[in-house]
Amino acid sequence: MADERQHRIARTTRRLALAAALMFGFGFAMVPLYNVLCQVAGLNGKSTTLRDASVDPSAQTQAGGREVTVEFVANTNTDLPWDFKPRVDRMKVRVGQTADAVYVAHNRAAQEITGQAIPSVAPGLAAKHFHKFECFCFTEQKLAAGEQKDMKVRFRIDPQLSSDVHTVTLSYTFFDLHKAPVDAHAGHEAAGG
Repeated sequence: MADERQHRIARTTRRLALAAALMFGFGFAMVPLYNVLCQVAGLNGKSTTLRDASVDPSAQTQAGGREVTVEFVANTNTDLPWDFKPRVDRMKVRVGQTADAVYVAHNRAAQEITGQAIPSVAPGLAAKHFHKFECFCFTEQKLAAGEQKDMKVRFRIDPQLSSDVHTVTLSYTFFDLHKAPVDAHAGHEAAGG
C-alpha cells in the first residue's frame, strides 16, 4: 500500500514537472510567435515596411500605369505632448515608383523630448508590398522645446500588390521614448533604429 502511494506521488510529481516545463517553454515561444504573427499581419510595425535592402529605391518600374491611393495617418501616445500630422492626408501613387510624403511634428513641451514612431500598414496583406527606403521611424527623433520639424518618408509600392487593393493606409504612432511601453520599444528594435 505504501509503495502504491509513493508510486502515485512520483507519477503526479513527474506530471507537474512536465506541465511546468511545457508552460515555461510556451512562455519562451510566445515572443517569436507574436513576431511572426505581427510580420504576417503587418501589425506593430513588424512588416516589410521596415528597411528592405533587397529593393532598389532607384528602380522605377511601371506596372501598367496602375495607381493606388495612399492614406497617411498620424497619432501620438497620450504621454507625448507633440502635435503630429501628415502634410497631405492622401495621395495617388503609381505602383512601382518611388514617392515621398512629409509628416510634421511640433513639441509643445517646455523641454526637449525624444520620440520614436512605430509604423503600421493596412490592409495587413499590403504590408509586404509597401517598401520604405527612408523614414523618420528608423531613428529616434529629438525635438527641442517648441521645435517643429518636417519628417520625410520615401516609399514604393511593389507592383505585385493585389489588384483588389485600391487604398493603402500608412499610419504612425509617436511615443515618448523614455515613457514608451515595452511593446513600443520592441517595435523600435525591430526597426533597427
